[in-house]
Amino acid sequence: MHFTGRTWRPPYEASSFIIQATSGCTHNKCRFCSLYKNECFRMSPLNEWEEDLKELSFYQPTARRIFWTGANPFAMNYENLKTRALLVHDYLAECQTMAMFTSIRDIKSKKIWQLRKLKSLGINGLSIGTESGDDYTLRLANKGYTAKDIIDQCRKLDEAGIEYYFVYMTGLAGKGNGYRNAINSAKVFSKVNPRFISVDSLTLFEDTELFEMAKRGDFIPASEKERIEELQTFIQNLQLRVHLFANSVSNFYPITAYLPRDKELVVSELQNILDTVSEQEMQNYRNSLKSLG
Repeated sequence: MHFTGRTWRPPYEASSFIIQATSGCTHNKCRFCSLYKNECFRMSPLNEWEEDLKELSFYQPTARRIFWTGANPFAMNYENLKTRALLVHDYLAECQTMAMFTSIRDIKSKKIWQLRKLKSLGINGLSIGTESGDDYTLRLANKGYTAKDIIDQCRKLDEAGIEYYFVYMTGLAGKGNGYRNAINSAKVFSKVNPRFISVDSLTLFEDTELFEMAKRGDFIPASEKERIEELQTFIQNLQLRVHLFANSVSNFYPITAYLPRDKELVVSELQNILDTVSEQEMQNYRNSLKSLG
């Protein structure tokens, strides 16, 4: 198999078989991220793609779901995605779905009829690192799109019937801004239909621009308790049926919930943490994180 760059997949794709579609990131400018810092974006050549499919079909001929690796394979144009999806079916007759990472930016170039066609070919399961739905926070993080873009592009996915998943990041707005970020993000996310929302909490690493901004005093990180209050506010203001997972290692207290059913329960759990755990204990946990993998 040709794996030439950083290869990873979200936890919920752990049972999916992986194949490299791209390496690197087309944007590579998010201020909190260094995952693809030293990699140039590259699409796997079709001959490599076929070789990997052939190998995958030998070892896993009954694979039903595969995950295309790379920071955002959906950045490929419609024809390229279509060609690769058709090749998947040539080699993996039982494959039903193909999932991958994407950005809101990558959806803009696709028309709804193209999205529908890609869905019919099995592309269904887009992990979108939205991080926020607040314009100030999106600019701070240098995401390269606006809250309106999130709504416009995800409504296209909704119309095409493509399933997608969001990421929300507490602490990304900085000290004193978590409440606004939570309110505005919940408002935006509630206007579309993510299948689930995965919550991470900002952890600053030395090789990121946001870390350097914090050293200069241009960015003041939110306290750990403020992050939990932000998550409470976010959950309280979401107005949609959605699974929420805040159980990655970046979260001091892991929770999972189905909203709105579990809303009051998880808000109460988080309040108990606020009332019984000190800021210093939470900060010690944050400082102990060497990676999020």
